Amino acid sequence: MNTPRTEYPRPHFDRSGRWLNLNGEWDFARSPGEFAETVVVPFPWEHPDSGVVAHWLPTAWYRRQIERPADWAAERTVLHFGAVHHHATVWVNGELAVEHSGGYLPFEADITDLLDPSGRAELVVQVEAPTDKRFIPHGKQRSIPADDYDGCAFTPSSGIWQTVWLEPRPASYISHLDLRPTEALDGIEVTLSGPSPVRIEIPGVVVREYDEWPGTATLPIDRPRLWSPDDPHLYDVIVTAGADTVRGYTGLRKVEWHSGNLMVNGVPTYVRGVLDQGFWPTGGHAAPSDEALRQDLELARAAGFNLVRKHIKLEDPRWLYWADRLGMLVWAEPPSTGRFTPEAVAAFEDVTAGMVARDGNHPSIVIWGGYNEEWGLDWDVPGDPAKQAAVRRVYRILRDADPTRPVVDNSGWAHVETDLVDWHYYDENVASWAATVDRLVNTADGAFPVKLGPDLVVNKAIAAPGFDGSDKIQLNGEYGGGSTSVERGWHLRWQTQELRRHPRNAGYIYTELYDIEHETVGVYTYDRRSKDLGGVIPSDVHAQTVLIVDLTPEAPGRDLVLSGDAATVPVRISHHGPEPLLGTLHWATGTAPVDAKPFTVTDPIDITVSEPGRVRLWLTDTAGTVVARAFIDVATD
Repeated sequence: MNTPRTEYPRPHFDRSGRWLNLNGEWDFARSPGEFAETVVVPFPWEHPDSGVVAHWLPTAWYRRQIERPADWAAERTVLHFGAVHHHATVWVNGELAVEHSGGYLPFEADITDLLDPSGRAELVVQVEAPTDKRFIPHGKQRSIPADDYDGCAFTPSSGIWQTVWLEPRPASYISHLDLRPTEALDGIEVTLSGPSPVRIEIPGVVVREYDEWPGTATLPIDRPRLWSPDDPHLYDVIVTAGADTVRGYTGLRKVEWHSGNLMVNGVPTYVRGVLDQGFWPTGGHAAPSDEALRQDLELARAAGFNLVRKHIKLEDPRWLYWADRLGMLVWAEPPSTGRFTPEAVAAFEDVTAGMVARDGNHPSIVIWGGYNEEWGLDWDVPGDPAKQAAVRRVYRILRDADPTRPVVDNSGWAHVETDLVDWHYYDENVASWAATVDRLVNTADGAFPVKLGPDLVVNKAIAAPGFDGSDKIQLNGEYGGGSTSVERGWHLRWQTQELRRHPRNAGYIYTELYDIEHETVGVYTYDRRSKDLGGVIPSDVHAQTVLIVDLTPEAPGRDLVLSGDAATVPVRISHHGPEPLLGTLHWATGTAPVDAKPFTVTDPIDITVSEPGRVRLWLTDTAGTVVARAFIDVATD
């Protein structure tokens, strides 16, 4: 068979000039020593791409033969695992090479001294993937016994689910490389651990050499080209320390949140975000290809989104690489646990710190997330000081590790210490949705109902006791409504316009990009095909400029019900471009001039509707280009 996932797996710490991909067919055993099956690495054993499809298997063994290339003989041979869920024990020629717990972070082992004289070895990996996942970071993987959030959990992804590879390196090597833009965005600050002397090159820009490495140095860039969603320019950085060479990259950009908005390089940017949980129909957590990782980001952009919230999962680093290359903003957050114990909290804090260490070089990441909706905190942050302390601690872990990006402490509910105040609100009633959003955004009342189960609705609050978020930037962290695709499209249209109505709201995260198993609430199907959303075009809903129709709709296909010969409908414009927009609003029977200022909502323009059917509205700029579209479905009694 062809080797899957052939691309070098670690683009932010690149030694791809010499490496050996170990993906492909391995021997597989469900009991010790009984290697009767074949598994395809790096796909989880529950999913078809693995060739195994083993459900609720708590322990399994992998085996294959490896051989070091002859020209590596004078160097060290290092074995790398991108990610293995959950606990891996690795033997080389029967000798223990490494053990690692945690299903989302990479680990490695120097196996040079365990190879036989010819450079060959038998590699065996035992993986323990407990069916009871509640006390380990596992995100949306289903657990037995079940998590509190089992209704929105999916088939687990156990075993090796990212690339395994070998690479050579000298005995003294670069072990760590941090790249950050300078405060003035006129250079790159380089922090590394490794031997001296050190040579650092930004190709075509600057070279610096150091006989003794000071720990951190700044490389200036004349005429810097900044990274932004519109121009995602990246600078390669080549570091040679002693006999070792590593290539990294970063972008020059500054992320700030002030004056009510996200600022990228000082430019106000309204967050039009989407939730992406990182699952694929045949691979679970593991993408079938590098192209599939890129495609998900392209699909998000095609639907009008400018940010992806990668939901409670540390994604394959190649996905972040494509976000960097394509200019997609990212909200990154660690996988959740399911119960509150000291051990579970410690494991969550470890993976949170590891997330920043692994992914901090990526310019696309503009928000770090901690907890989500009190998951792993027994849904009781307001009532327990110990859980409040855990939320505060994870905020500070993130903030101390990276003060350049804003942090969300506990997304959606009960904020304790945070840079951004977000709230998750789901509602199937458009009138109560609009009223609650207005209250949450524009008043000090931060309470709202949350459905935790089929017959369990509780009141949640934005703030935990003692927290005052009145001076914080506020945005919606999750929303969406409807059961069928047509209902989803209808709620998408009307709920999003309500969020756009309020200038104080800095943005939103729509749930979600694609369907997953039983959860059919995506803009796309699970296999990433478009849906019939009742005529709704997502990119119109999530455009930079949108039309807000001032009415409370009745039902899909019956936005407005005429009770007489005609009705007057006010229409406003929400514009989030960098410059004022002069243009013309059009509808079937008329036009009206438009003067929309950035990050404001215009006064209403009244249009008259007198006939049943779909009434289309569109806005053109002075060049005649259509910049916004909407429609109203009109019915009669």
